[in-house]
Amino acid sequence: MAKVDKKKYRVNERIRAPKVRLIDADGKQVGIVSREEALRLAEEQGLDLVEIAPQADPPVCRIMDYGQFLYQQAKKAKEAKKKQAVVEVKEIKVRPKTDTHDLETKIRHIKRFLKDKNKVKIRVFFRGREITKPELGMEVLKKILEAVENEAQVEMKPRMEGRQMIMILGPKKN
Repeated sequence: MAKVDKKKYRVNERIRAPKVRLIDADGKQVGIVSREEALRLAEEQGLDLVEIAPQADPPVCRIMDYGQFLYQQAKKAKEAKKKQAVVEVKEIKVRPKTDTHDLETKIRHIKRFLKDKNKVKIRVFFRGREITKPELGMEVLKKILEAVENEAQVEMKPRMEGRQMIMILGPKKN
């Protein structure tokens, strides 16, 4: 179960405000009462008094089962975490002189990454004097882009970073 911060809420005797706005276990507003009266009502019902909104004036407190409340909060946090989409950035490295068959293999990998809803960073790295002809790297990136244009959209246009040319592709949104 996801962890909920227990120190976030003041419970029962830990509530310091002399007067509180009280909400009962059914969710009905009782009104503004003294802290002692609110604690007595909570104890009569066998439940806890939990400070929900300490920043309000007077603070808002609710009569509830604190253990069950923490469990529900943890459950909500776990559910929210489960629904989060994690997008990875996969990286493909090529050179300006990468052969066509090798390039086709890399393109198949790129298509697979895009199908899995991941972003792809394509890195063309130049060695030695290859850096004097960045247009060769641009041609390689154009070939890749033409091959995956139906599955991908360009998130970052090709640009030079030192001895490398980098382009980022993302899955096409339908």
